[in-house]
Amino acid sequence: MKTFDYQRADTIEAATHANGRFIAGGTNLLDLMKLQVETPERLVDISRLDLNGIEEREDGGLSIGALVPNSDLAADPRVVEKYEVLSRALLAGASGQLRNKASTGGNLLQRTRCYYFYDTASRCNKRAPGSGCDAIGGFNRILAVLGTSEQCIATHPSDMAVAMRALDATIVTQKADGDKRRISIHDFYRLPGDTPQIETVLDAGELITHVELPAPPAGKQVYRKVRDRASYAFALVSVAGVIEVKDGVVASAALAFGGLGPMPWRNPAVEAAIVGRAPSTEAFEAAADALLADAKGYGSNDFKIPLARRTLIATLRDLTA
Repeated sequence: MKTFDYQRADTIEAATHANGRFIAGGTNLLDLMKLQVETPERLVDISRLDLNGIEEREDGGLSIGALVPNSDLAADPRVVEKYEVLSRALLAGASGQLRNKASTGGNLLQRTRCYYFYDTASRCNKRAPGSGCDAIGGFNRILAVLGTSEQCIATHPSDMAVAMRALDATIVTQKADGDKRRISIHDFYRLPGDTPQIETVLDAGELITHVELPAPPAGKQVYRKVRDRASYAFALVSVAGVIEVKDGVVASAALAFGGLGPMPWRNPAVEAAIVGRAPSTEAFEAAADALLADAKGYGSNDFKIPLARRTLIATLRDLTA
């Protein structure tokens, strides 16, 4: 690990003016620093900021501080009762020790687990822009089949963010000039395109302070995660689903996916394929067709396309009983 300056921020304003890399739990960043994948010159410790509460909002939703540990969020009675898909996603996300340290804001910003991103001897446009991508044509079993580009096929690893996208979360931030932003999670992440190193719309020094959830959705909630082993493994395919069935037809649907793209993936065409229709194999196949219309495998990860189809259909069967 290379040398770096360390500064502890006592206020949000001090943190945003510190001109450094924010660190809270450090469950991702410290690993990257040990491998010299990331070499920040200054770490700004935000772990003591007053951002670790969960409060009810006037609209019936929740405001979640950016420093709330994943364990606390997963176990909060309001989350367990009203946002089951989020609680389940968090519990599926990592070991208990990691959940105790990992923060809500840090979870949203964790970086890809692509093997070539972690290997500094390999070419990686996300780590070293313009160097190339050894994952394309390499061993890419865990990597993306949706939203990729010729520059990058990395996946976003978060389980929590997939559930947050299905729940239409809003990310609240503050900049150094005091300006606050409310960013829909649908607009928060960026596709790789020609600049895979730019992963979100955050500006330099902009700090996530809260995540807001709208009022609890109607219907049944499910989080299904397919992975290589039952514990402490990233998703090959995951689905966060919320569906309400009324009078024998799907009245509303929210479906987000992990393990398939460079961001928590959601395509309105998937939901449109089943809303207003009676639950059936035909309707579920149409939703899978919409999801995978632009899917592209790169060799080792070709299996993800049929796996995603089967996982989505199984999840829709659960959600619609």
